[in-house]
Amino acid sequence: MNQKESLKKTLRMRHMMMIAFGGSIGAGLFVGSGAIIQATGPAAVLTALMAGTLVILIMRMLGEMVVAKPSLGSFSDYAREALGNWAGFTVGWLYWYFWVIVIAVEAIAGATILKDWIFSDTPLWVLNLILLSALTLTNLLSVKAYGEFEYWFSLIKVVTITLFLFIGGAYILGLLPGTTMNFSNLTMHSGFVPVGTGAVFVAIATIIFSFVGSEIVTIAAAESDESEKAVVKSVNSVIVRILLFYVGSVFLIVTIIPWNDAVSLKNPYVSALKVIGIPGADIIMNLVVVTAVLSCLNSGVYTASRMLFALSAKGDAPKWMLNVTKRGVPLKAILTCTVFGFLSVIMSFISPDTVFQFLLNSSGAIALFVYLLISISQLILRRKIENETPHLLKFRMWGYPYITIASIIAITMIIGTMGFNSETRSQLVLSIFSVIVVVILYVVKAKFTRQKMIHTNTVEDDIPEVK
Repeated sequence: MNQKESLKKTLRMRHMMMIAFGGSIGAGLFVGSGAIIQATGPAAVLTALMAGTLVILIMRMLGEMVVAKPSLGSFSDYAREALGNWAGFTVGWLYWYFWVIVIAVEAIAGATILKDWIFSDTPLWVLNLILLSALTLTNLLSVKAYGEFEYWFSLIKVVTITLFLFIGGAYILGLLPGTTMNFSNLTMHSGFVPVGTGAVFVAIATIIFSFVGSEIVTIAAAESDESEKAVVKSVNSVIVRILLFYVGSVFLIVTIIPWNDAVSLKNPYVSALKVIGIPGADIIMNLVVVTAVLSCLNSGVYTASRMLFALSAKGDAPKWMLNVTKRGVPLKAILTCTVFGFLSVIMSFISPDTVFQFLLNSSGAIALFVYLLISISQLILRRKIENETPHLLKFRMWGYPYITIASIIAITMIIGTMGFNSETRSQLVLSIFSVIVVVILYVVKAKFTRQKMIHTNTVEDDIPEVK
């Protein structure tokens, strides 16, 4: 079955742009940024800037490859072409595993928020099941339904961040009634870098996961008639999205709230809005965080299922994953991802401190491994494309090969820092374990395939010629 014939190209430009925008504005921005600020102080702005710059470069590399060689498997297929089948198999399955765990994490986060906020008498597992079922259903309807839901989810997040930037900016500049220009929190409490420069660099490994999802648009491009145009626009806009939305909002938070105020930083955006004097800030942000969770769940089901579909098309997953409905939806791939996600949720109830914690830690560094292989793939494929089909290079990576090499070194260093940080060391070790397991599975699969081919050829040779 040809994957281009089976999937429907019904995603429009507005869907693609909001998928791209939403990818860099997750629940991690609204909640997780507080932990980064506590770990680094006001210098969290520099941490966000460095991590954001790296993601911008990764997206540029991906944009170059997607425009030159559109593919549903995106970076999995590029790794396969650049480094061999083992790399495509490894990247595809690791990325699938990462998003299946994200599905579970976001379902738990969303259910917890709803239980604490509205449905206090409803069992947590019921809320988990409702959220997972609802977002699975949107994906089962059609890819256009996924795009439509993601469009509105992302629009809510974009509008919220934009309003926060305007209101927060006006507050620190003294443009609101009863306020004066005030940047004292940037240096008042033991300086701009109170915890030391080392913490600023170590925290990159943590904050970069808040940006994971920006690359989803390169996978969704295979289901759009406007894929090339959409990818180019999305990659070009990623600079504004990351620098303005993420770095800009972190700057406002550390300016409005003292970095050592642990209580306020548990929910930094709510606290900042309360300082400014916005009524109902907690209700507003709870709605936005739930929306961010739903958006991440929606994208998680979509991304994991499409990667599974792409792996199946290459013979790296069961062929029945290629079965699609009349609407062009990979039904079995979607349901498989949902089942694995819900099994992980069950583990969070049955064994939260062992099995579920293992699942979380074993996927902790996977995004960095994927980004590393994306960079290496682009380094190799760019030269190949220049030699064989240079006319396909319509959208080029900046400063090739030097910036690509610098990115590879930077990602390697970030992965290395995880080993020196007690909070991330177990994530690095268990993520390496995940990589080893996937590579072993590839070796077993490749050996089985070779034996099957040898057996088939032997049988054919034994068949007597009919004269």
